[in-house]
Amino acid sequence: MELGFIGLGTMGAPMVLNLLKAGHQVRVWNRSSAPLAELVSAGAQAVESPALAANAEVLISMLGDDIAIRSVFIEGKALDGLAPGSVHVNMSTVSVALAKEMAALHAERGVAYVSAPVLGRVDVAAAGNLNILVSGPAEALARVQPLFDVLGRKTWPFGECAELACVAKLSANLMIAAAIESTAEASTLASGYGISRAAFIDMITSTLFAVPVYQGYGKLMVDQQFEPAGFKLSLGLKDIRLALEAGEAAQVPLPFASVLKDNLLDGMAHGQGDQDWASLSEVSARRAGAR
Repeated sequence: MELGFIGLGTMGAPMVLNLLKAGHQVRVWNRSSAPLAELVSAGAQAVESPALAANAEVLISMLGDDIAIRSVFIEGKALDGLAPGSVHVNMSTVSVALAKEMAALHAERGVAYVSAPVLGRVDVAAAGNLNILVSGPAEALARVQPLFDVLGRKTWPFGECAELACVAKLSANLMIAAAIESTAEASTLASGYGISRAAFIDMITSTLFAVPVYQGYGKLMVDQQFEPAGFKLSLGLKDIRLALEAGEAAQVPLPFASVLKDNLLDGMAHGQGDQDWASLSEVSARRAGAR
């Protein structure tokens, strides 16, 4: 399949490599040139503008936030490069409002818009084991399913409205953030009485919370391995803000999300924005006088 791919960050680059290995032709564009050399050597074609990347049977985008999407697709004219009858698969985590707006803008051009945010960190993307949450026109979803089969272990459909996959992803990230925060607070409490964080997290993640989210983030806390980030704290703050925005629009109170936002802001204020969001444990330790 002839593909375009925009956004070659920590998630996008390994996804492109998997598509190339599967035999697809991929034109790539990124705002910085740093990731291009490896992808070109693997068989990708670098192009000079997002509009040129968009001129494909299927365009995939993996950008950081609403601002980046607007910059590339509206100001950068990527929308103008999309041909009628093509499909744009947006795998970025964006706001409910932007998903609705993008779906409308694509419909005006005769282009199908599919929301497809993912669950999984960089290593999962590299292994092609992402969980892909999707919503969009049924015909378009069927058309791009072979690409999802390359990139992910399972595709989870949530209906035809573009915003629904975004809501599912924001809801999932709210739960991940809550798990990180509860692990941070509980292990800090244990530490306050002389129990080592490592011993407590080993016990709790081997018994009551023997599941990947607690085990993975608990290990990062014990090892204080926050760089390089699998998912930056700044992006966690972005997603919690988007969850709060979605909750307000639907009149759904999210009181704990407000607590998470404030704690993530605390981390940002202490220079943790580029660290993994597991570094929420440092916020809890600092408040307890342990840092």
